[in-house]
Amino acid sequence: MTESRTVKISKETYASLSEIAGELQMRLKHPVSLDEAVKYLIGLKSRGVKITDLAGSWDVSEEEVAEIRASLAEAWKRWRPPEL
Repeated sequence: MTESRTVKISKETYASLSEIAGELQMRLKHPVSLDEAVKYLIGLKSRGVKITDLAGSWDVSEEEVAEIRASLAEAWKRWRPPEL
């Protein structure tokens, strides 16, 4: 029998983890526990998967790109470095 541990996580993290478990369940076609979802995420790191591997995977329109760029430009206008 494996030993269990209790880990406190926020409601938002729990919801995200549950969503990942649901996506895995659809892909694997069997029930997926939160433990299995965590092991999957840890496995991604050990296989060297990086956030940059997702580059180009987001399908957006030119209008959405323009909106994002405009939003970023506006945010950079208001940003000020912290005073030291």
